[in-house]
Amino acid sequence: MSLHLHWYLPTNGDSREIVGAGDDSQHIAGIGQDYRAATLDYLIDIARSAERLGFEGVLTPTGSWCEDAWLSTMAISQHTERLKFIVAFRPGFISPTLAAHQAATFQRLTQGRLLINVVTGGDPVEQRRYGDRLNHDQRYARSGEFIAAFKGVSAARANGQPFDFQGEHYQLDQATLLPSPWAVPPVFFGGASAAAQQVAATHADTWLTWGEPLDQVAPRLAEVRAAAAVQGRTLSLGIRFHVISRDSEEDAWREAARLLQNVTPQRIHSAQTLLSRTESVGQQRMIALLNTIQAEQVTPENVRALEIAPHIWSGYGLVRGGVGTALVGSHQQVADQIKAYHALGIDHFILSGQPHLEEAWWFGEGAGAILRREGFVVSSTS
Repeated sequence: MSLHLHWYLPTNGDSREIVGAGDDSQHIAGIGQDYRAATLDYLIDIARSAERLGFEGVLTPTGSWCEDAWLSTMAISQHTERLKFIVAFRPGFISPTLAAHQAATFQRLTQGRLLINVVTGGDPVEQRRYGDRLNHDQRYARSGEFIAAFKGVSAARANGQPFDFQGEHYQLDQATLLPSPWAVPPVFFGGASAAAQQVAATHADTWLTWGEPLDQVAPRLAEVRAAAAVQGRTLSLGIRFHVISRDSEEDAWREAARLLQNVTPQRIHSAQTLLSRTESVGQQRMIALLNTIQAEQVTPENVRALEIAPHIWSGYGLVRGGVGTALVGSHQQVADQIKAYHALGIDHFILSGQPHLEEAWWFGEGAGAILRREGFVVSSTS
């Protein structure tokens, strides 16, 4: 089966250094002189490059620390032709009917180029900014209801019948939408907890996980597959990684070392303090990959001390929320790593690198070209 390559739109800004995700962005986004604001022109440049390089889609994040994903992607979509948009949003802050309405409009205006990423949310501080006070498992229960109601409303438009839904968190009476020729967009859903995996197994189309070593990912994929089988369903699987792909392995590690130049012990302590408040099991797993590394030991000279498995580097997780690992190596080595994860059953690879414009080209003309040449990739150019 072919694999799907996606890139990332940095709607929280970009840099030649490690720029954080989540609240960490607000503390470090201005670091260095090369910080790039998330202007429409810049994001369009990245999206057009991703399209030219054969990426199928781009993921746009959600949160109070970045631009709104729906508005950003709709604007950008008008400057691309084939590129799909994985729009992330929080189910607790919008009704399923309104989300289905937005999705249907997006599909019509882009000729069917929408994918959605339902993000439950794991930072209790940020959740409360939006007035959300549910606990971890309650939020996932709500997410499950949301996806079921979203799909129900979206599917009902095809047969012209109003849709009713009665749940603990959502109650819909006679929900209707305008008819549309475009399909209901696939739902991407992530989460490492048992509650998250159950929601994915029951309702999602693609389950997403953050990048961990192969031997840690494999059993978790098996768990999700088994849970889906109990429901009589099958899921596609996806993974999130940063990537540093270069002409040689030495060049790739040299770039990783450069990224550490401004990662000071103070910056690490500050970021880890913020990240430690998370209720996200996935984020806790990212933090755990760094447990044996002391902040004072992190220097460009010992960059490979953060190599937690061959060609998997945990340096991003020192100061960045979200995915904290990168595939690092020559173009062939990175391509081989992707093929190894694909052999486990992972179909969707959502990649990123800083700065996102240049790194899209490094990967697209390097490891991406190898994967296309070998017939592994579903390409937006086809």
